[in-house]
Formats: sequence, structure tokens, C-alpha cells
Amino acid sequence: MAGKKFYAVAKGRRPGIYTSWPDAEAQVKGYGGARYKGFANRSEAEAWIENPELQQRRKMPEKMAGVQKKQLGSSADRVEIYTDGGAINNPGPGGYGAVILAEGRELELSGGYRLTTNNRMELMACIKAIGALPCHDKPVLLHSDSSYVVNGISKGWARGWRRHGWVKSDGKPALNSDLWAQLLDLIEGLNISFHWVRGHAGHPLNERCDQLAVQNARKDNLPEDTGYKP
Repeated sequence: MAGKKFYAVAKGRRPGIYTSWPDAEAQVKGYGGARYKGFANRSEAEAWIENPELQQRRKMPEKMAGVQKKQLGSSADRVEIYTDGGAINNPGPGGYGAVILAEGRELELSGGYRLTTNNRMELMACIKAIGALPCHDKPVLLHSDSSYVVNGISKGWARGWRRHGWVKSDGKPALNSDLWAQLLDLIEGLNISFHWVRGHAGHPLNERCDQLAVQNARKDNLPEDTGYKP
């Protein structure tokens, strides 16, 4: 009987170590420039994915990032937020990352949990970022690559779920109601709009948020996501 296989995804939708090919394939199929490899044990997979050469290829050149940030940074009359989140193997260890551009400054926020989901970390990134806003009297543009989050707010789904006791139109319970409730409370009274951006398309701030999320998901001794119910 063949031994367990480990798949290391160095460049893909969610870089990390996967123990089944379907899970790993979902991260690399159709992803331009994907880099991945199978190993017989986890230690070899982890050593390969942490190879300095691979890490260097995953980084945005500093000069390019600086140009993009200058073009896309916040103006004096608004605040911009970029967020991302994910969980390795979903559910699994997860992390979130956010970048806030406000008042000529750039603030990064990140964290992780030992067992959570992609959608919970996408929501958590928004919650942490909005909760850390340095001002509340300016328009806020929040950019996320999660259609779940963007549509949940922009199309009024989350408000509808809350209005009906966190039950969806199909009669099924709305997942992550604890985080949706927090997010709805935070945006109450704010002039905020949610915008979808394509993930892993080279946008420097989206890529930075993804990097923060992945780094935190890989940390040891992560806290419990008390709201997650397997």
C-alpha cells in the first residue's frame, strides 16, 4: 500500500502543504505560474516550500511595489483598506491580513487561528481592519478578493440573514453569523463601500495581504477560533 503523500504548493491560490491531490490541485489548476511538488513526507515538503529561491520568486519587486502603491494609495479625502484571509486545507490553520491606507500612512494588521475556514478569515480581515480605522469621517473603500464578503454586504445578503434570524432564503442557517453580526455593527454609520478585486492577479496590496495571511496561518501555538463550529 502506498504511503501518504504530501503536496507542497509554493505558488498558487493558497500556498501551503496539502495531504490530498484534489485539495492541492484546486490551488494550482488554472493558476498562471503555479509551482508545486509532491513528497513522501511532510518535512521534505516544508523544506522545499521554504527554499529561499522560491520565497524570492513569490515576493513583489520592491521597485514595482513602490510604483503601484504610489498610484493606488489613499488620497487625503478617503481611506482604503485591502484584506485577505484563508485556511490551509480549509478547514485548517488559518490567517488574515489587512492593509489600511489613511492620512498618508500605511498600517498592516494580521493574525491567525489554529482551526478555521477561508470565509471566516476573509471576514475577520475586514472586521480587524474596520475596527482599527484611525478616522470615521471619511469615505472608506474596502477591497477584497472574496465574493462571499463583497456580495454579502453590497447585495444586502447579510442584513437579510440577520433580519430573518440568521436564516437564508432557502431555509438553511447562515454560516458565520457571529462574524457577520460583528461586521454589520462595525459598518453601521460609516460611508463604506466594498469592492471585489481579482486575487493573485499581481495587485501589490492584495498580494501583501495574502502574504500576511499565509505567514500567520503557518505559525505555531495559534489561538482557538471560538466562533468556528466544525
